[in-house]
Amino acid sequence: MKLGTFTIYPVNDSDLYLDGGAVFGIVPRVLWEKVYPPDSKNRIRLSLHCLLIATGHHNILIDTGIGSKHDEKFCQRYGIDKGYHLLESLKHVGYRPENIDIVINTHLHFDHAGGNTTMDKKKGIVPTFPKARYLVQKGEMDAAINSNERTRASYLAEDFLPLADAGLLSVVQEEIIEVDMGVSLIKTGGHTRHHQCVKIESQGRIAFFLADLIPTTAHLQYPYISGYDLFPLETLENKKKILQQAFEEHWLLIFQHDPALCMGYLKKVDERFEIEEVKRDGFF
Repeated sequence: MKLGTFTIYPVNDSDLYLDGGAVFGIVPRVLWEKVYPPDSKNRIRLSLHCLLIATGHHNILIDTGIGSKHDEKFCQRYGIDKGYHLLESLKHVGYRPENIDIVINTHLHFDHAGGNTTMDKKKGIVPTFPKARYLVQKGEMDAAINSNERTRASYLAEDFLPLADAGLLSVVQEEIIEVDMGVSLIKTGGHTRHHQCVKIESQGRIAFFLADLIPTTAHLQYPYISGYDLFPLETLENKKKILQQAFEEHWLLIFQHDPALCMGYLKKVDERFEIEEVKRDGFF
């Protein structure tokens, strides 16, 4: 779909299944299961929506999903379908890995950065997008390398260390930085200390990639904060600020993990934010 002079393509990686209680934190199951019925393992289905931005100058990919290099045990644990993934989605909209100029990682958890790398014919781990510059917050990279007992399961070294070895990884430290004309990184913290969202602006139109600040439309409600968030009060503060600005300025919001709705505009119903879905072309 068009956003000013840009074309944006929501592109999907495989769905995954995570524990519903972890996804919704302190929210009781009797509330969240009405929207996300869990399976026999208490897992709920989540999508992995990534975003391709064609600016006319560069092709920019936001996040890379979970990737296709994991073994069967890992795939079963998270309900991953290895038969369809991000590269197939990109192919459907006419792009190959070598066409990507910039990859933005909102953070380095395996469901957002797993597609950064892939397995070659010799079973070595190599960058998936060989001509791209990969961007991540320096603090996030440091946290991934120096993970602790609480965070270690979320980070897989094979998703990011090969990028540094190949000289393709660039780190940023700014709270807000424009990485290409009209494409800015906004550090929000919350989910991780150095989690970042992406603001896309062209000809007065604005889209905002929420990543794990607000992973699904159910998380629009202020108390709905993921149990995975390391700094939930930061999430709450930035959620309030960004949603109010998005409502006032009519931003197109992109929800990374919502299996039913990828993007839409905010509306207020009884003083609560709800989402009005935007039908999109080129969505796979």
